[in-house]
Amino acid sequence: MGTRTGPARAGGGRMAARDARGGPGEPDGSGEQSRPGWLGGRSKGLKAAGLVLSGALLLGAAAAGWAYWHLNDNITSVDINGALGDDRPARPVTVPSASPDAAPAPTGALNILVLGSDSRSGEENQELGGGDSEGARSDTAMVVHLDAGRTAATVVSIPRDTLIARPSCPLPSGGESREASGAMFNSAYALGGPVCAVKTVESVTGVRMDHYIEIDFSGFAKLVDALGGVTVTTDADIDDDKSHLYLDAGTHHLDGTEALGLARTRYGLEGGSDLARIELQHKLVKALLEQISATDLLTDPPRLYQVADAVTGSLTTDTGLDSLGELMSLGRSLGSLPADDVRTVTMPVVPAPWNANWVVAKEPDAGDLWESLR
Repeated sequence: MGTRTGPARAGGGRMAARDARGGPGEPDGSGEQSRPGWLGGRSKGLKAAGLVLSGALLLGAAAAGWAYWHLNDNITSVDINGALGDDRPARPVTVPSASPDAAPAPTGALNILVLGSDSRSGEENQELGGGDSEGARSDTAMVVHLDAGRTAATVVSIPRDTLIARPSCPLPSGGESREASGAMFNSAYALGGPVCAVKTVESVTGVRMDHYIEIDFSGFAKLVDALGGVTVTTDADIDDDKSHLYLDAGTHHLDGTEALGLARTRYGLEGGSDLARIELQHKLVKALLEQISATDLLTDPPRLYQVADAVTGSLTTDTGLDSLGELMSLGRSLGSLPADDVRTVTMPVVPAPWNANWVVAKEPDAGDLWESLR
């Protein structure tokens, strides 16, 4: 029995000592509630983690804010609507059936003039074959028609060598240019920049351009690189010293510089035809759409930023698309548009009677095509 009472007394001493200090949830003699040491340590740890998380969120918000500002600031815009005024084709409208007094509402279809140019000076553009701002050219011109539901699109290329009646255009330096008959289509951009390019396209097609987008050489190359390249199949060998592109016939995965060379190549093709170059450009458009569709940018923020920086850093738009929010809204509206539902065509043309190196619109085919987009 004595051997059992010793430990009991010892235990009673420990209990007494604990009671003197104050047990969990009991007064500790200081008038404050006591807490176990591990709980106090965890509280301090949680507080530290909370401070770190708060700091990270603040830094993330600051970085996101800076990124948004940077991307937004990248974009250059031109007030085309202000420059051209009301002397333009009318926007297509429908009259709602709800009320005969209601104002006409837009159908929702959009026509966008997309130009590829070497208009911006800079070392990168010059290394890629671009010119300075005084030698601006638009070698690629496409009218992109998006249907009202954004379920289909038609991309119409206008050959740069098309002879057209160029209208009088407002000039960047002031005043207006004279009308010109038998002018090269791409002379409009060289003469009066985006404003004259839009006015000329509207004059030729009778179709109102709702928006304008221009991308330069280096931006296009950076975009392709940011997407991881594009895969394109060529039907013939390409050997072009001017575009610096040398490819055997077949399927190739191209980086940005090579893709730009493909978009620009002409003299490496049979006959040096601008129409053959447009066919390659249409393949490239489809390849880009497929690559964008296959790249889940929303789950890869660094790549998403790289793509956005490449696009906005080389972009000139009308004032209706001159913010990141407006561009994102347009991009989201195209999220369900599959590449297979994008039709690519070239404005119907025939060789000019007096010079086979130039072309003129083939009528009535060209007129019927433009009518379908109004």
